[in-house]
Amino acid sequence: MQRLASRTAPRILRTLASGVVALLTTLALVLTTGALTTPARADGNVVTPGDFTGYGFDQCLAPKQWEMNRWLNHSPFLAVGIYISGKSRACRNQPNLTPSWVSTQLANGWRLLPITLGPQASCQPRFPRYGDDPTINPKPGKYGRYSLARTMGTDEAGTTVADAKALGIVAGSTLWYDLEGFDLGNTNCRESALAFLSAWTTKIHALGYVSGVYSSAGSGITMLDDARVNRPGTFDLPDAIWIARWDGHANTSTSYVRNEGWQPHARVKQYQGGHDETWGRVRINIDRNFLDLGQGSYADPETHCNGTKIAFYKYEVLEPGTKLPVKVKALQCVLTEQGAYKGKLDGVYSPAVVAAVHQWQAAHGFKVSDRWTKSNWMSLLIAGPQPVLKYGSAGPAVRRLQRTLNAANPQTELNASGVFDAATTVALKSWQSRVGFETSGVANAESWAGLAAGAR
Repeated sequence: MQRLASRTAPRILRTLASGVVALLTTLALVLTTGALTTPARADGNVVTPGDFTGYGFDQCLAPKQWEMNRWLNHSPFLAVGIYISGKSRACRNQPNLTPSWVSTQLANGWRLLPITLGPQASCQPRFPRYGDDPTINPKPGKYGRYSLARTMGTDEAGTTVADAKALGIVAGSTLWYDLEGFDLGNTNCRESALAFLSAWTTKIHALGYVSGVYSSAGSGITMLDDARVNRPGTFDLPDAIWIARWDGHANTSTSYVRNEGWQPHARVKQYQGGHDETWGRVRINIDRNFLDLGQGSYADPETHCNGTKIAFYKYEVLEPGTKLPVKVKALQCVLTEQGAYKGKLDGVYSPAVVAAVHQWQAAHGFKVSDRWTKSNWMSLLIAGPQPVLKYGSAGPAVRRLQRTLNAANPQTELNASGVFDAATTVALKSWQSRVGFETSGVANAESWAGLAAGAR
């Protein structure tokens, strides 16, 4: 799981089609600093990783801010593993990992997975790494409870929490212990490691954080699952597990853990080991992960104009005399929410509606006409905050995107669930390809500008 940063290439901005260049210029400022997707709490940073089902990467050295911005805007990832603590980590020196870096990533919508790589199993041949990083004491002690290993686990948890707090990682966040693979058949090695992790989890809980453990499927994860099933109540087990199983499948399944173990929503799987990936012309050597944590990605229900329906698979052209009262009422509702219409929500394409239509068209660079076109629909439905969205994102902005993609192409037929799922990714890529944009499946500044301009 440990590796160092790769060199990266210079940034090149993409030029938009005629008609949206001016809008992109403004939005490019957001891209430079990182588009806000998850607001920070009033009293500090958000709990991380929170409720999320989606893709992540981990890399030993925390990337530079501009690299994180590029990957936010172009990669499929929305979670990142960072090594914050532990004497045995390869990246003891973290020049980019500061409280400001952490706050910026959280505000930009990244889900952080803070990792500790401290004392390792006594039979792990690659450790100690430096000589001042002792391995877990394997002596069972007088009562066979591996009390020395437990003491080490307690101490390491205290250090981990202190390091997390120093970086601004708030209580309630999940802290992950990285226990590299070892010989599961070595009894004292295995049992001391289990005792260590149990004590680490106990202390992590006592200090107000959530416990997670990363390990190889065939050693540490198997050890934890066997303890869960065969010795229930004997050990304090982690709240979530991070399974290293490089099977190439982007899910959280593995035969090394019984089906009910850490379900639902308490698993991460590292499904691909170290390799280079390039997004936004930035190359980083990473491991790939799939996360399913908290409640998974979900969106709270929303209503509009006292229950007026505004989500449809098809958004027809409207004009005076239109006999589509449900769609006209939806238009009236969304125009009302945008402050462009103050009339009745009666489903009638009246002179008051025409006046609001003219106002919207003129204000957003469209030809002023009595007809409300599909491009007009797109500009209205997408109006609002413009965060970077991708697989795993959730909330009102995702619903706006899903409704807008339906307006762009009636064959899309997305359910406006508010959760950015595989179908939304496919629909967005299809639209991006059709209008000549980077086919990334990421709703970034370029895509927001094109959608707002009604590009079809």
